Amino acid sequence: MSDALPEPSQEVAAGPEHDPAAPAPLNVPRTATGNAEVDALLERLGDADHLATDGHVEVYEDVHRGLRDALTALDARPGPPAPSPSYDQRAPSPSYGTRS
Repeated sequence: MSDALPEPSQEVAAGPEHDPAAPAPLNVPRTATGNAEVDALLERLGDADHLATDGHVEVYEDVHRGLRDALTALDARPGPPAPSPSYDQRAPSPSYGTRS
């Protein structure tokens, strides 16, 4: 048995190499709006973090389409009923304004 220490390996542990062309997360914070549909669309933006730049357009267009549809749906919802026409009691009737 030898008291000599084993020589360190000349092999360097291969770690992940940095590839500047690889997709990198943007880490843009997304704040919840309280509207589940809109929040889901905003979370979809995170999908672009894992795609190459040419794949971002598809995600952005999908989110834009969804947000536009959500806004359009707000316009399509029936609102409160319109107020009934009120008769102004101060205005005289046309027949009272003429004398014969």
